[in-house]
Amino acid sequence: MSIDLVVENEKGEILFGLRTNRPAKDYWFVPGGRILKNETLDDAFSRLTLNELGVEISRKDARLLDIYEHFYDDSVMGENPSTHYVVAGYYLKVHQNSLVLPIGDQHNEYKWCAKAMVKSDTTVHKHSSDYMDAVLSI
Repeated sequence: MSIDLVVENEKGEILFGLRTNRPAKDYWFVPGGRILKNETLDDAFSRLTLNELGVEISRKDARLLDIYEHFYDDSVMGENPSTHYVVAGYYLKVHQNSLVLPIGDQHNEYKWCAKAMVKSDTTVHKHSSDYMDAVLSI
């Protein structure tokens, strides 16, 4: 299982990082990551926000959008085997300047995209753009 972070700034824009690894390599994707064995959801959320956003945020300060399934033809191991993630998608509203976005392990650059433009941006991975259906109703 994993957690994806749909992060909105004060301008109504959503944060995306350009993925440097599989799956979804070379696509813009929301921050997030896998929940580790024996890790609670709260601990995973705190760890992932710190690692992915540079600031630790509590899960109680986020809103669960839904549980999603993501299927990929490749994996972190290469083209085989394929990957199936069960993902808890969470929405966070933040002040953009409060984040310290790390470059390296997962993303080599970031962009903020207006919510209304995400679905039409073909460089944003479908699994990330699909979150906009839930976010636009908030």
